[in-house]
Amino acid sequence: MRASIRKISKFEPLTFIFSLLLFVLFLFISITLSNMIFRQIFDDFEGLIKAVENRAVISSIFLSLYAGFLATLVALILGVPAGYILARFDFPGKSLVESIIDVPVVVPHTVAGIAILTVFGSKGLIGGPLEAYIQFRDALPGIVVAMLFVSLPYLANSAREGFKSVDPRLENAARSLGAPLWKAFLFVTLPLSARHILIGAIMTWARAISEFGAVVLIAYYPMIGSTLLYDRFLSYGMSASRPIAVLLILVMLSIFIVVRVLSAGWSIYDKH
Repeated sequence: MRASIRKISKFEPLTFIFSLLLFVLFLFISITLSNMIFRQIFDDFEGLIKAVENRAVISSIFLSLYAGFLATLVALILGVPAGYILARFDFPGKSLVESIIDVPVVVPHTVAGIAILTVFGSKGLIGGPLEAYIQFRDALPGIVVAMLFVSLPYLANSAREGFKSVDPRLENAARSLGAPLWKAFLFVTLPLSARHILIGAIMTWARAISEFGAVVLIAYYPMIGSTLLYDRFLSYGMSASRPIAVLLILVMLSIFIVVRVLSAGWSIYDKH
């Protein structure tokens, strides 16, 4: 059942209070971000231009986007099947599995970085045996693994909610007409849950490219955007790091604008 959305037509104390709190929330976030962006533009626009023209800065941001994209691809491969199983089946230990999947969201990301380093480092459970074939420490695979670990829950949970929103009777109807399970999934369930999966993938990508704590412990080099920002702040202070921060914010803002546009587009499609 689709929730109805009401327009505010008369004064109600509860609506007024909630609207006021929404306004406070909006101000808190928008002032914090816009203050830094506009101060950079008006106080040191030349520094922003230099950051845009700096090869190291652009390379680090591109590496963030690329590594985040790879992490999102792996998250799709793992998260979509996981979401389907969690949405469609009950099995012993299901609550435990769901809780473990959510752990990367709640643990400090430096803790996640130590855990990843323990497993994928040169002497780790996986990194040790594979060291002759693939390098995780201070290498792209390590960045991807760290990004994947902290962002995978977003895709798995979004996919699960998407599959839950699809009536199982539609899938059963396709199977009753002779379609095997994989065809019913591919041509019925997956398209109907595609909106959730797509938004989950974008959220996963956005979360991945914003990661710092887990990445810096296993792969300080090559530097992604957040690592370069940290390095510039420690080495040269605010004046050198703020332009990079502004560029990262603009990239993230663009991603979330895409999320909202896609979400609005899918909503219009669903209504029809």
